[in-house]
Amino acid sequence: MSDIARHIERIHQELPAGTRLVAVSKFHTAETIMEAYEAGQRIFGESRVQELVEKYEVLPKDIEWHFIGHLQTNKVKYIVPFVSLIHSVDSEKLLSVIESEAAK
Repeated sequence: MSDIARHIERIHQELPAGTRLVAVSKFHTAETIMEAYEAGQRIFGESRVQELVEKYEVLPKDIEWHFIGHLQTNKVKYIVPFVSLIHSVDSEKLLSVIESEAAK
């Protein structure tokens, strides 16, 4: 069992019931993320649009992606089709763009 798998198993055992772990995968390779995935982790958080899109293309499609960083309005269209949650909506303008893109 890899170190990543051991850490994920331990964390999952310590989480209170009903709590879900978002594994921050920024700066990690697709191979490293796959280790976590193979250990049962399915929710990952990214803070850079380009990295998120690249990883989405090569990793399993049942991963639940969260966007956890500052999001620029001009980049919303790239991630809205596949993210489950955007953690940092900091303006009404951004919210409007997200709603508009999500409706498409």
